Amino acid sequence: MKKLYTANNLLEAHIIQDFLANAYIPSRLFNEYAQGGVGEIPFTHAYPEVWVVRDLDYDRGRAIVAAYEQAPQITDSVFCSQCGEENPSNFQLCWQCGAGLEVVKEGLSPPDA
Repeated sequence: MKKLYTANNLLEAHIIQDFLANAYIPSRLFNEYAQGGVGEIPFTHAYPEVWVVRDLDYDRGRAIVAAYEQAPQITDSVFCSQCGEENPSNFQLCWQCGAGLEVVKEGLSPPDA
């Protein structure tokens, strides 16, 4: 077993684990509950860690982590044509009314009232 990734938070560790699982790479998560020990132990020892179970999967896992780290962070918004609610651009349905956002993605401004 080898340590593959030290995450900034538990959510990020689970994202990495999901990517690995999709590539059929078994992994384990360590320090999942260590945040409660911060103050008694150094905070850097409480970061969640993702370990690959099989050493032969390490290089493939590193490639997956590298792709994750290099992926652009998209923070654009789109506005729903039905209710005018702002939604993240990666949503397919409006979180407020459930209307489809596919048509709206071309224009990023709210609909005229």
